[in-house]
Amino acid sequence: MKNVFFVGDELTAGHGDPKALGWAGRVAARTLPLIKDVRFHTLAVPGETTGELATRWDSEALRRVGPDGVESAENYVLFALGRHDLSRGVSSTMTRLNLANTLDRAAALNFNVMLAGPPPVTAVDRQAVAEYAALCDESAARRAVPYIDMFGPLARHEQWATDMDTSGGEVPLQAGYGLMAWLVLHSTWHDWLGVAAPR
Repeated sequence: MKNVFFVGDELTAGHGDPKALGWAGRVAARTLPLIKDVRFHTLAVPGETTGELATRWDSEALRRVGPDGVESAENYVLFALGRHDLSRGVSSTMTRLNLANTLDRAAALNFNVMLAGPPPVTAVDRQAVAEYAALCDESAARRAVPYIDMFGPLARHEQWATDMDTSGGEVPLQAGYGLMAWLVLHSTWHDWLGVAAPR
């Protein structure tokens, strides 16, 4: 049995997607046929900072795997970071500490960990998000955790910009979530899960 957790904010929940799938639902749908025994769990809290994520994700995940799940199953967690450290004034020092605590806790629980950085959103200054994404990348590299860059590819993507402009700049629409799912599926996702990527 594999348990795969998607942990993040409203982008992980898929808010704004008219198909109600978000990127996580699309990734799960494309991955299910490749793994015989897998369960996907979405643990999303809108507006969440890295500090708030750090204090709640483990208890929520452990409730879902059950008392014997940590030892009897393979557990994976993809932390998908949003922008709320920026919008709520969390310092870069605290963000680094929160990420370190989150990644260290996941390692202590023997979870396989992946980190996805924040995508560009027009509701927040682009340079600030770029610097925040670089900080996330650095935190993942320090602990040899696979990292998915959501900022770089989407900052240059016309369809992403159109989606964000149409939605008001807070969350993408259907096309934008499809782009996020594509970035996950074309990262080290399949290697991380130990399955062959589809041809």
